[in-house]
Amino acid sequence: MMLAKTAAGSNRLSVLSVASEAVPLIKTGGLGDVAGALPAAVAAHDVAMTTLIPGYPAVMAALGVPATDAKRPGKGAAKGKPRMKLVHQWDALLGEPARLFAATLGAMPLLVLDAPGCFTRGGGPYADPLGRDWADNWRRFAVLGRAAADIAGGAVKDWRFDVLHAHDWQAAMAPAYLRFAPLADVPHVPSVMTIHNMAFQGHYGREIFSRLELPRSAWAIDGVEYHGGVGMLKAGLEAASVITTVSPTYAMEIRSPEFGMGLEGLIVSRGDRVRGIVNGIDTAEWNPAADPALAAPFTVRSLSRRAANKRALEAEFGLEPGDGPLFIVISRLTWQKGMDVLGEVLDHLVGVGGRLALLGAGDPAIEAELRKGAARHPGRVALHIGYDEALAHRMQAGGDAILVPSRFEPCGLTQLYGLAYGCVPVVSRTGGLADTVVDANLAAITADAATGFQFSGVDYQHLAMAITRAVGLYHQPQLWRRIQAAGMRSDFSWGRSGATYAQLYRELVSEAR
Repeated sequence: MMLAKTAAGSNRLSVLSVASEAVPLIKTGGLGDVAGALPAAVAAHDVAMTTLIPGYPAVMAALGVPATDAKRPGKGAAKGKPRMKLVHQWDALLGEPARLFAATLGAMPLLVLDAPGCFTRGGGPYADPLGRDWADNWRRFAVLGRAAADIAGGAVKDWRFDVLHAHDWQAAMAPAYLRFAPLADVPHVPSVMTIHNMAFQGHYGREIFSRLELPRSAWAIDGVEYHGGVGMLKAGLEAASVITTVSPTYAMEIRSPEFGMGLEGLIVSRGDRVRGIVNGIDTAEWNPAADPALAAPFTVRSLSRRAANKRALEAEFGLEPGDGPLFIVISRLTWQKGMDVLGEVLDHLVGVGGRLALLGAGDPAIEAELRKGAARHPGRVALHIGYDEALAHRMQAGGDAILVPSRFEPCGLTQLYGLAYGCVPVVSRTGGLADTVVDANLAAITADAATGFQFSGVDYQHLAMAITRAVGLYHQPQLWRRIQAAGMRSDFSWGRSGATYAQLYRELVSEAR
């Protein structure tokens, strides 16, 4: 497998995307969805994207190399699974022996970094089986960044890339290594640093700096130094050619102390090198007309068929059938997501005739409060603690409205899935939620543009008012159908965003020449 540098007269670009997770191999949140969808989104615009991910045991097994089989790549691959090809080895990648495998999963080219000392362990991508962050996460993801910079810099024979695209703090050291410790005698490779959530920054003590194999010049305010320690996201934001966020509103919000999480000054200093590009969704995976998880597939022209999905969802959660709206929540149960306020407003939701089905896990205190609410309202409020992808599909198809009361939300995907499935979003006016949902005010309803409900202020009063508004319009079936239909007809695909990313890559390549 070879990706050649853009030839003279050719308009095709090669991009190395670096992420700590990517569907369908590994996912903990929206980052995995985006990293998995972006290659296809830009392919339509003559960009060949290869995704570099860590070789976690689940990834190695899915691609045909069991974690225990360290010497024979491809051995033991199950029938139908793609075999990986060994394309490079490091004797010491920040002191860690590592191998690089190439594979293709469907139409997505992959590079997988097999560094057993970093990634061959139980638990999840970032935490141990008890949910505690790995103490050496700084080393694990610095290794990923160093490998990415080497690959982009031409260390792997016959592999060349025009642009490096890093996602979140776990990949942020890749642009930093390209800037401060590039391979010798290699052309400059421009880079993009995408912030999926500014709240997660990868901040570690100063003592790790000497182990990163960076020159002393990198220990500077415009380098990796951050409040006396090493800031991995901060390093990537300083070093990248361009910074992107996953919605235009979030790109503006992170210039303020409220949303910038201490990095707002850096963001402001980068000026117009900070762009907002809204995420899309995989419209083949999230298609209510052909979703095998549903009791009754449907389209915008057969919305009446959604009723069968609602009845099935009520039965699955043990909820009483009723004439009022069935609200759903699919979320991490955290303060950021406003789940503490949801717990406060449950009595009001039930009091105005609503019911709730919730899927998620997170903060134990919030989980406990929500369980108490469910116990107060048996048959009206039900929880499924954990995550189940197929259940998420069934909930979007059977729920009447999805609650997304986030205090900040860089983009958000659940509201986009809701739009696609006629599950009307009720969202706080922040980040990508503000960019993707049109509030059902009188003017928007009259123009058939309304797709959901927005509210400002994530507190009891404002969320309760938004729920009351939704319940009121739900009981006006013709208006509710118009809101559902407008949402389902919205363009929530990757088409426009894929074109924007492709244009950005071309701008960077042109600047680098």
